[in-house]
Amino acid sequence: MVSIVLASHGKFAEGIMESGSMIFGPQQNVAAVVLTPDMGPDALHQKLLDAIATFDDQEHVLFLVDLWGGTPFNQVSRLIEEEGHEDWVAVTGLNLPMLVSAYGSRLAAETAVDVMKEIFSEARDGVKVKPEALQPAGAAAAAAPAAAAPAGAIPEGTVMGDGHIKYAYVRIDTRLLHGQVATAWTKQVNPDRILVVSDGVSHDDLRKNMIIQAAPPGVKVHVIPIDKLIAVDKDPRFGATKAMVLFENPQDLLRAEEGGVKFDEVCIGSMAHSAGKTVVNQAIACDDEDVKTLKAIRDNGTKFYVKKVPADRSEDIWALLKEKNMA
Repeated sequence: MVSIVLASHGKFAEGIMESGSMIFGPQQNVAAVVLTPDMGPDALHQKLLDAIATFDDQEHVLFLVDLWGGTPFNQVSRLIEEEGHEDWVAVTGLNLPMLVSAYGSRLAAETAVDVMKEIFSEARDGVKVKPEALQPAGAAAAAAPAAAAPAGAIPEGTVMGDGHIKYAYVRIDTRLLHGQVATAWTKQVNPDRILVVSDGVSHDDLRKNMIIQAAPPGVKVHVIPIDKLIAVDKDPRFGATKAMVLFENPQDLLRAEEGGVKFDEVCIGSMAHSAGKTVVNQAIACDDEDVKTLKAIRDNGTKFYVKKVPADRSEDIWALLKEKNMA
């Protein structure tokens, strides 16, 4: 796996590394190297070398640096010139979209150059303006709301693929589409589109538009009511679609299954705490009604696993509930 050095003035590199871990989970072979006011160029140069020495793979290294022409960049450039490794690459303008894109890209990429090519456009397109009308001409535009049907006027009854939509990843998450899902899980699953299924959100224009604007580059997002998912599940025009499906709570998921939608496996990512609910772990809180609903879904043949980000270890929801005397 490609190793990554984050280099910056001050503690920016350390802070963005922590932010990246919140979204993508803890990462191996990543180091933050910071320039402090009392540090000279040679001292920073040595800190960079010391960081690289901790990596399992020291031949494929990507340097993500805050500012072109600054001391961190100059010392990274010096390293690249002096050490002579063919696959040491530096990219400046470090931002969070760049970092999480790099984390996702290196899962499949063989070289730092490959990762650089993947992250460049996403890092640039991550710079957006709200309100959108103020976006300077020529800049990346915010994601536009996507249609709730396949692109193009595909006649009803047309069979695409094998006529059955593919549910590549199904998740219960109180926050629906947010940073961890839009970046980490999308990179992991690589869906054609994301279906956010909620009666309440689909009729709330503000929340709906906020979710659509959180769409990762190149992936269509549709916010739809439960009945629409049931209809889509039966529509052969979606047979070539690989979908990520997000539910706000287990009750909505059960309604979809009662309408004929079948999910083999569901990830429980987050169930927010509220009055009357028992904290099961850091991300999940349940009450008796939630447990009853989860059991009904299980009785339909659906399996559950608990996983906040791809790097986490999968946990058994029933073991967690048993510890709280709720199973």
